[in-house]
Amino acid sequence: MDNKWSLFQKFLISQDVEITLTDLALNSVIVILLSIFLEYTYMKCGRTFSNRKMFAQNFYLIAFTTMLIISIVKSSLALSLGLVGALSIVRFRAAIKEPEELSYLFLAIAIGLGLGANQRVIVPSAFAVIMSIIWIKYFFFGLRNKGQNLFFTVRVGPDKKVGVSQVSETINKIFKKSELRRYDENEKGIEVTFQVESQNVGDLEACKNEISNFGDGVSITYINSDA
Repeated sequence: MDNKWSLFQKFLISQDVEITLTDLALNSVIVILLSIFLEYTYMKCGRTFSNRKMFAQNFYLIAFTTMLIISIVKSSLALSLGLVGALSIVRFRAAIKEPEELSYLFLAIAIGLGLGANQRVIVPSAFAVIMSIIWIKYFFFGLRNKGQNLFFTVRVGPDKKVGVSQVSETINKIFKKSELRRYDENEKGIEVTFQVESQNVGDLEACKNEISNFGDGVSITYINSDA
C-alpha cells in the first residue's frame, strides 16, 4: 500500500517531461513569427470597428505566454491542477464587442497551446491553411476593408436648438457605421463625438454639408482613430 501511495505521489510531482532550452528557443521563434504574421493579417484583413493596430499588438504576448505556461505545467499534473485553480481566480476582462476579435484571440491562444506541446509541424500547417483562407477571401471575394475609422466631433453653440438625436440622425445617414462615443453638454453648448467608418473623402464632405445646415456656430473635427 505504501509503495502504491509513493508511486502516486511521484506521478503528481513529475511525469519526467523534460523542457530543453533548444526546444524552448525553437518554439519561441516559431511563436513570434506566426504572431507577427497574424498581427499583420488582422490589421490588413480585419473588418472590426475598432483600433485594429492596437488590438493586434497583444497577439504575440498572448501566444508566447500561453506557450510558456503549457511548457511548464505539462511536466507535472500538480502544476496543471494548480493552473486550473489559478484561472478560477484570475478573470480576463476585455471589451470584446465583435466575434472577429474573439476569433483572432483564440487563434493566438491555439498557437501558444500547440507549440507549448511541441507540435511544431501541426501548428504551422494549420496556421497556413487558416491564413490562406483569410487572404483568398480578402483578394478574390471583395472582403477588403477599404474604410477608415475616424472620431467625428460636432460642437453646437448654446443658442442652437440642435439635439444629439438630430446630430446622430445626420451621422447615420452619411456613414456606413457609426457609434456614439461621448456626449457633453454645458453652458457653451453641446459636444458630441462619434466613431465612424468613412469609405471615401466624399463622405466627409457630404457630412460637413449636412451639418452646416444647422446654421452658424457649428463646428466639426475629424481625428483618425487608428493613429
